[in-house]
Amino acid sequence: MTDLTGRTVVVTGGNSGLGLGMAEGVGRAGAQVVIWSRTATRNEKAVAALAEAGVRASAVACDTSDEASVDKAMAETTSRYGAVDCMIANAGIAAAAPYAETSLDDWHRVLRTNLDGTFLCTRAAARHFIERGEGGAMVVVSSTISRYGGAGQAAYTTSKSGLVGLGRTLAVELARHRVRVNILVPGWVATAMNTHLRENEAFMRATTARTPVRRWAQPDEFHEVAAFLADPTLMYHTGNEVIVDGGYTVY
Repeated sequence: MTDLTGRTVVVTGGNSGLGLGMAEGVGRAGAQVVIWSRTATRNEKAVAALAEAGVRASAVACDTSDEASVDKAMAETTSRYGAVDCMIANAGIAAAAPYAETSLDDWHRVLRTNLDGTFLCTRAAARHFIERGEGGAMVVVSSTISRYGGAGQAAYTTSKSGLVGLGRTLAVELARHRVRVNILVPGWVATAMNTHLRENEAFMRATTARTPVRRWAQPDEFHEVAAFLADPTLMYHTGNEVIVDGGYTVY
């Protein structure tokens, strides 16, 4: 089992859904978890839930799409814990709309959170890792939609596809600084963000029929993979797309 004792792991968007599942996973492996997210009430609930699971966790208010907010969150986190050992860039949003009806504002809103936000958070982590000189780890959270596209999801698909390229580039460029970077590619995971999809019986039949394990994942099924990817010592495993989708992309 991965041992992250003594490590500090930041999870953006870690107060719900897949992010919360990954936060619990790295915390159960011994890490100090720091959630970066905008909503204070949800942050507090997430920290309390993690504490009940035996995880040491705290939260820092952060708008990951805002440069000043990200820099402030990094400064606060390093001041509180001395260092960051892993950045899990997970925060993201979706906005479904037919392509011909997608407004430029909606397009920018999704890319600003998903792509720009991940850039800002991983850049802050990279600067910290390089200055500290002790290496580190990053996990860039993409989606299987980056491989097959999705009707009505042009902005979301584009952002998640861009994250694959970003993760690969970071792996190559930061390897000389002993920074390990991998891309997590989750399939269908039951979260609050997709409740409306799970209420659509036809959609659920179609997606589960195409998934060899015949169901969607739960966030807690990402505990171990998150801990593994967050371990900065496994330096030779970098630049990889780790697909966790129940076999969806190969079926």
